[in-house]
Amino acid sequence: MSWARIMTPLSGGEGDKAAVKAAALLAEPFGAELACVYTPADVADVMPWMGEGFLGGVQSTALESLKEAAAAGETKARAAVAACAYPKANFIALQTPVWAGLSAESRLSDVVVFTNDPPRGRGPLAEAFQQMVADEQRPVLIAREGFKTGGVVAVAWDGGKEASRAARLAMPLLEKASRVVILAAPKASSRSFDPARLQAYYAARGIASDVDILPDTGDAAPLLLYATKKADADVLVAGAFGHPRLQEFIFGGTTRSLLAADQPSLFLSH
Repeated sequence: MSWARIMTPLSGGEGDKAAVKAAALLAEPFGAELACVYTPADVADVMPWMGEGFLGGVQSTALESLKEAAAAGETKARAAVAACAYPKANFIALQTPVWAGLSAESRLSDVVVFTNDPPRGRGPLAEAFQQMVADEQRPVLIAREGFKTGGVVAVAWDGGKEASRAARLAMPLLEKASRVVILAAPKASSRSFDPARLQAYYAARGIASDVDILPDTGDAAPLLLYATKKADADVLVAGAFGHPRLQEFIFGGTTRSLLAADQPSLFLSH
């Protein structure tokens, strides 16, 4: 397996350089295209609440300000891509309707790369992250400080649909890893599962892996983070939002706990 197209949304802000760098690090081992997608605020989103007569006065000025900000952001985003030495990097500037364009680009990409802030609900790309993970159900990589390919990768496994999807979609990354560790916390799950099944699945596809059974009960997230650190893993592969999103928002959920941690980098799929 391989990846042929890696995508990263850009906002025209300070985080763009880090996003492009991380996405290039992911794309390079595969010789993949790097699609750097500028995702500005969409003028069409603000027009409905302006009401009739929006072309006059303050409303018209507000629209012009949005257009100017989008143009300035595009210039900065282009500069971030130009500063990247990766030869297969392409710049794409989305136009209205922005969200439809972002969806279309993600559907033709293998992985969507974000830095730390959008998954935590910060900055202009926070909504884009939610759209990619929950609505489009695209696999995403949250690249944190020190991200690299070719290191140790941990795979969180509970036998569920989300974990299964993430474990399968991450296989190109696992093929490049120096070591793969399957993390299972059966006492922290209501589901009955056998991590040896996933180990056999990987082995049949040429991926050697170890299994680490976590003996404790309670919240799975701290167990996974501890085991990931113990394994010196650079990336944790995990299913995202295994419960209804409203329930996860209210009660926290494993996904939110993983997003709140500073390390490791995360490969998530819903």
